[in-house]
Amino acid sequence: MLMHRGWIVFMLVLLLPGCGWLWGSYGAKGQSREDFERYVEQVFRFQNRLTSDLMMLQESGDFNASEALLQAEQFMRQQCDPLNEYVARDVDGQSSGFFLRRRVENTAGECERAAKELEVLIKSP
Repeated sequence: MLMHRGWIVFMLVLLLPGCGWLWGSYGAKGQSREDFERYVEQVFRFQNRLTSDLMMLQESGDFNASEALLQAEQFMRQQCDPLNEYVARDVDGQSSGFFLRRRVENTAGECERAAKELEVLIKSP
C-alpha cells in the first residue's frame, strides 16, 4: 500500500507542472487568465498580420521569396495551427474543447517565436 501511494505521488508530481490552469495560472509564464487571453490575442494578430504582409509582398511582383522565407512561413503556420484552429472554432461558434485549449496554452510561445523569426526574414533585404 505504501509503495502504491508513493507511485501516485510520483505521478502527480510529473503531471502538476502542466496543470497550472487549475490554480489560475496559464501559459509558460504563469499568467492570469485575462493576461494570457490578451497575450494569445496579441500573438494571433501578430502572426495573422505577417501572413497578410507576406501575401501582399508576393502580389507586388517585385518580391522574390527565398527558400528560407517560405520555410519560415510554413514553420510559423505549423506552430500556430492550434491557435488558428481555436480562433476558427470560436468564430464559427463551436466549442474548442479542453485538449485544444491546452494545446493553445502549450504552443502560444512557439507560435510567437516562429512569427518573430518570419518577421526578421520579411524585413531583411
